[in-house]
Amino acid sequence: MSYVFKRMKSPVGTLTLVAKGSKLCAILWENEKLDRVRIGPLQEDIHNPVLLEAERQLNEYFAGERVCFELELDFAGTEFQQRVWQALLTIPFGETRSYSQIAVQIGNPKAVRAVGAANGKNPLSIVAPCHRVIGASGSLTGFAGGLAAKQLLLTLEGKETLQLEF
Repeated sequence: MSYVFKRMKSPVGTLTLVAKGSKLCAILWENEKLDRVRIGPLQEDIHNPVLLEAERQLNEYFAGERVCFELELDFAGTEFQQRVWQALLTIPFGETRSYSQIAVQIGNPKAVRAVGAANGKNPLSIVAPCHRVIGASGSLTGFAGGLAAKQLLLTLEGKETLQLEF
């Protein structure tokens, strides 16, 4: 099955939405690192219903009209990565979790660094809200879309400005 994509403008830059079959499988950032998300060759399809629905819901989110997404998702990754990504889906709108809290949630409290690495490989940024994962001190830490985008997303969700950590 092939991958199709559609680009959309957003407050955090141009996003590339990617679907495979009837599921959304990636949201790629404007300056995406080529090896962060592994997907096959892409074919543009601006009329794909999965991509149009994802774009509609993302636009509602950015407009402050949506607090959760209702999309079928296809996470491609290791078993550990998938456990982390599923944990991301449980973080409520407007709340944050630390990497260590996610590690405890998935039953592996010593895997804080591995949780960070899996978080960084999350193929479905925003929808699987990796931007809601912060450092234990409350500081913003690495984010594939950049720390400014992470701050914007958290501000959109009503979080106060957090300290950036470089």
